Amino acid sequence: MINRIAKIGDRLVGDNQPTFIIAECGINHCGDLSAALQLVTAAYEAGADAVKFQKRDPELCVPDEQKGVMRDTPWGMMTYLEYRYHVEFGKSAYKIINEHCKSLDIMWFASAWNASSVDFLLGKPWGEFNLPVIKVPSAVLTDFTVLERIYYWQTEHPDLAVIMSTGGSTIEQIKTAVMTFPWKNLILLHCVSEYPCKNEYLNLKMIDTYRHMGGLEGIPIGYSGHEVGLATTLAAVALGASVIERHFTLDRASYGSDQAASVEPGGFARMVKDIRAIEVAMGDGKKVITPGEVKTMEKLRRVKGE
Repeated sequence: MINRIAKIGDRLVGDNQPTFIIAECGINHCGDLSAALQLVTAAYEAGADAVKFQKRDPELCVPDEQKGVMRDTPWGMMTYLEYRYHVEFGKSAYKIINEHCKSLDIMWFASAWNASSVDFLLGKPWGEFNLPVIKVPSAVLTDFTVLERIYYWQTEHPDLAVIMSTGGSTIEQIKTAVMTFPWKNLILLHCVSEYPCKNEYLNLKMIDTYRHMGGLEGIPIGYSGHEVGLATTLAAVALGASVIERHFTLDRASYGSDQAASVEPGGFARMVKDIRAIEVAMGDGKKVITPGEVKTMEKLRRVKGE
C-alpha cells in the first residue's frame, strides 16, 4: 500500500495523520488590515491549523477588457482594477500579519496568482516570512510561468510544501501540472470552482479517484470546498481527504464575492470539532471486540460460536 505523506513546516500531512485544516481568508478582509488580523485570531480560536490569503499583481492578473469596468463598492464607484488594488496587501501589511500569526503560533501562507507574487511570498530575503507552504490556485494550474517559479524556489528550499487546487481543470491538465516537475511535498486538492457550489456538483468521490490514479502515487489528497454548509466537508474527511480548506469570514453578509461560500467562526469551530471526532471514529479497519461488547454479549448472546 502506498503511503501518501507530505510535510508542512513541522506537521506531517497525509495518510494516518490528523486532518490539516485551512481557514481561507482570501480577500474577505476587503483590504482592511484590522479585519485581516481579526480573521487570523478567529481562525486560531476556531482550531484552524493555518490561515491562507491571496497575493496577486492586479495589473498583470486583471484582463485588459475588465480593467476599466466600473464597480459599485462600499468605498464608492471605482474601476475593477482600482478595486483589485484596494483589496491587495503589500509588504508592510504582510509583515504585521506574519508577526500576528507568530504570536498565536498559527501558520499562514497565500495563493500566488502570478510569478512576481511567488517572488513576493518566497523571494529574498527568504527569512522575512519563511513560509512553509505556498498555494497554486485552480485558475493558475495551467500557468507554467507560475509553476516554474514555484518549483525554482522549492529547489532552493526543498522543505517548501506546495498545495495545488484542481477546480475547472481536466485530468490531463492536472497530471501535466503534477508530472512536469519532480515536486517534493506536493498536496493535491479536489475542488469545484463555483461560489457557492451546489451539492450535486461537488463530486466528492473524486477524492478516492485521485487516491487511486496513476501518476499521483504518494501525493496526499485534500478538499477545498465552496459549498454552503458543513456536512459535505465532513463527508470529504470520511472519504480520505487529508487537508480541508474552507473560505472563512467574520460575517457572510459582508461585501465580497467569496462571502456567501464562506464559513463564519462558530460554524468553523463546529467543523473542526466534528472533523476531530471523525478522525477518532474512523479507527484502523481491523475488527476488534470492545470490552463493552463483551459485557453486552454476556447478557444477550445465548449461543456462543467458536
